[in-house]
Amino acid sequence: MVSVGVVDDKLNQGYDILSTVLLIINLATAFAMTFEDFYKAHYQMLHWTEAVTVAFFAFDYILRLYTSDRLYPHKSKQDAAISYIFSGYGIIDLLSFLPYYLPVFFPAGAAVFRMLRVVRIFRLFRINAYYDSLGIIGKVIQGKKTQLMASVFIIILLILASSLCMYSVEHEAQPDVFKNAFSGIWWATSTLLTVGYGDIYPVTVMGQILGILITFLGVGMVAIPTGIISAGFVEEYQRAKRLSDVQREEAIHFIEVDIRHNDKWNGRFIKDLGMPKASIIAAIVRENRTIIPRGNVQVLEGDKLIICAEAVKGDYLTNLREVELKRSHSWNGKMIREIDMSRQSFIILVDRGGNMLIPDGDLVLRAGDKILLYTKESKEKYIEEPSF
Repeated sequence: MVSVGVVDDKLNQGYDILSTVLLIINLATAFAMTFEDFYKAHYQMLHWTEAVTVAFFAFDYILRLYTSDRLYPHKSKQDAAISYIFSGYGIIDLLSFLPYYLPVFFPAGAAVFRMLRVVRIFRLFRINAYYDSLGIIGKVIQGKKTQLMASVFIIILLILASSLCMYSVEHEAQPDVFKNAFSGIWWATSTLLTVGYGDIYPVTVMGQILGILITFLGVGMVAIPTGIISAGFVEEYQRAKRLSDVQREEAIHFIEVDIRHNDKWNGRFIKDLGMPKASIIAAIVRENRTIIPRGNVQVLEGDKLIICAEAVKGDYLTNLREVELKRSHSWNGKMIREIDMSRQSFIILVDRGGNMLIPDGDLVLRAGDKILLYTKESKEKYIEEPSF
């Protein structure tokens, strides 16, 4: 329920909507408190609104901490909780409510704690889970972080050098303004990154010439990170376009197979499996390690095989997908023979708690079942109405 972006159930959707609405109300309340007349007129309402919304943030944090093992399924309950606490979202979730209660125990730091409440606005980034396009920003920054850090480092050096040079030129003419080398950092920063604010400026001829040169350098230096980010967006767009083009040109299906003790493939080598034509074992996952499936690799109990196969050639396309039944799914509690499906769709396998069941007509489907659904569709549909 607390996993943002999981919209397969009304409860999940409702909780996400409630979280977002309460956050917006909390932020609106924080802004409203800054208007003196409005604050005096609605003092109690504003404080009660803030108290209720912050209490929800605390409750939400407890829920996420309790279910952290679902967020980190490969870790123990304790390790998963620690991972969540020190994660980026975990810190934001904690700071969204903790500063509200801290003044009770530390009254002297009330002003600082009030400032930390601004962190709760970063909870809005959870909305990114609904929109993959917004995640591109993070991907670009992550992919270009080395170049961005290098450009920022150069800008910092340029600011320090500009401050030192301006101090050397302007100190005698303006001893109260350029008192030392670091007093020119504000001037250098405002000149390099903007056009200056006019509160500190050179008065000597040499200082003005130096200011002109630094201004030109600033325009060029600030353009570097801007160009890096712009190029990153173009690369990300082109990569996504290439992936979508490949998907339209040829479909490749993947399926996961868990090897158990009594499986015929258990203990055999890849070269002896005799895979059907146009299908291969793409990878073997063994204890969280990915193994390249060369011919002399032995398949062992507990392995997870990733098998891929190309689409069937001809007038029809095949679509192999896995459907996990939820409690609210219309198929839950029904026998397979009672399910109304297209004549082009077939249930070929039912995974129930790791046990593979043959999908005969009398098999009753249950919540939690993973159904492997095979669908055959005409290519003309994708030509007339592209769905990729």
